[in-house]
Amino acid sequence: MIHMEIRQANEQDINAIINIDQRIIGSDRRKGEISQAVIEERCLIISSEGELFGFLIYHVHFFECCFISLLMIDPAHQRKGLASALLSRIKQISPTVKIFSSTNESNESMKRVFTKNGFSKSGKVDNLDEGDPEIIYFIKRIGE
Repeated sequence: MIHMEIRQANEQDINAIINIDQRIIGSDRRKGEISQAVIEERCLIISSEGELFGFLIYHVHFFECCFISLLMIDPAHQRKGLASALLSRIKQISPTVKIFSSTNESNESMKRVFTKNGFSKSGKVDNLDEGDPEIIYFIKRIGE
C-alpha cells in the first residue's frame, strides 16, 4: 500500500489541483475559487511522493458552519478510499462542530461516500439543477 499524505495545500499545488478539477468538469472555470481557497488555507490535498490524487475545499459561509464545497479525486484514483481519507481529516480539523456538504440526488457514488463516512441526510434543495435536487449531508466534528 502506498503511503498517502494529507496536508494543507500551498501555492505550489494550485496548478495540479486545477488540473484535476479540469479533467473532471472539462474546464478551468473554478481556478479562481481554487486559488482563493489555497491562499486562505481552506484546501486539503491527498498525495503520495509528490503526485496529487485529490483535494477537498471547504468554507464557513453556510450558516457559520463548515461546508465542504468541493471534493474531487483524480478519475484514475477513484474508489480507493481517498475521498474517505479526506473526509476523515476534515472531521478531525473542522473549524466548526457542524460539517455540511451536498451532492446531486443523481450522484450515487458521492451519496455512498457520505453514507459510508457517517454523514446523514439533512435536507434537499430543489431548483439548482433542473430535475436533480441537491441533497444536503451533515456530520459533527470528531469528539463532539
